[in-house]
Amino acid sequence: MTVIDEFAPAKVNLTLEVLGKRPDGHHELASLVAFADAGDRVRLDVSKPAGVTVSGPFGESIAGPNLIDVTLKRVAVLAPLLKLGAVHLEKNLPVAAGIGGGSADAAAVLRAIKRANVDAASRIDWMHLAAALGSDVPVCFESRACWMTGRGEHVDALPDLPQLYAVLVNPLVPMPADKTAQVFSALNVPALSNAAARVPPPGPFPTSDAALEFIAARGNALETVACAIAPVAGEIKSTLLKLRGCRHAAVSGGGPTCFGLFESAGVATRAAAEMSTNQPNWWVLSAILR
Repeated sequence: MTVIDEFAPAKVNLTLEVLGKRPDGHHELASLVAFADAGDRVRLDVSKPAGVTVSGPFGESIAGPNLIDVTLKRVAVLAPLLKLGAVHLEKNLPVAAGIGGGSADAAAVLRAIKRANVDAASRIDWMHLAAALGSDVPVCFESRACWMTGRGEHVDALPDLPQLYAVLVNPLVPMPADKTAQVFSALNVPALSNAAARVPPPGPFPTSDAALEFIAARGNALETVACAIAPVAGEIKSTLLKLRGCRHAAVSGGGPTCFGLFESAGVATRAAAEMSTNQPNWWVLSAILR
């Protein structure tokens, strides 16, 4: 098999707690993460030299080093025996949006490389490799509902999380290149003198109501700062909450993308259509989160 396709779904931080700043400079996190049935697509062709090409509606929006380029170079150094190849990215998700687009792409490339190297795959610590690429890459490598702790390197699957019906909205406004760094630097969190105890995974979630109760209670510790950096995120959240059938709305990660949770797929689809009509310059998508 010389050509391998991988899906890179949008990541949504349904909750995000920041427990403190670690001695290594990273922040200690606890986050309930789910993935949408929409995202980017990655194709690896091991018959061609390593390199990256990009297409899709947001391909030209990528600024600075492409994380796929970084991934190929890092794998070549850390696991030089692995076959790599040419990667094509179909970029369907907004860039710097708080839904893990770059991390999801890098993780999809790692999964493709793993599939292309069946004989050597068992000898590679893929999660360690993912963590070396960024805090969100390990959970994106799993690409399913998870509880993420540490700086993102600890990931516990949550197979009992019910599927949730969402509307994702991004304002498509320019964001600072260092948006995520700005968000975290503005937080007033305690310094941790040593490694924090890992927060155990939540659940069980026998119903969507149980999941929604947990999500609403925990919230997103980055939301206030994210809305200060991009005030339109607050406008999006307020607009989502006014839509018929919206049960909860919040900023995802460091924003500016927001998500609303709805009672059914049909209600979410109708809400997304209404939002698109009223805000034609926004990126709006109905999605199932798992």
